Amino acid sequence: MTGKATFYHAGCPVCVAAEDNLAKAIDRSRYEVEAVHLGNDKSRIAEAETAGVKSVPALVLDGAPFHINFGASLSDLK
Repeated sequence: MTGKATFYHAGCPVCVAAEDNLAKAIDRSRYEVEAVHLGNDKSRIAEAETAGVKSVPALVLDGAPFHINFGASLSDLK
């Protein structure tokens, strides 16, 4: 069974570095991976909030949010 991994970010250097590292670390045979650039796709900010994301970069893995580092709060992206 494949789970869902959604990486939310804002395109900053911290976010890009986290995305590069996560791309190498996530087992794609176990997870469907999607990267969402909230700076470019503001329509998905509400989705990230609903998933429990407070700041980016963050990874939501099977519905559980993991905040990787503090790059920007979601309120800063609105």
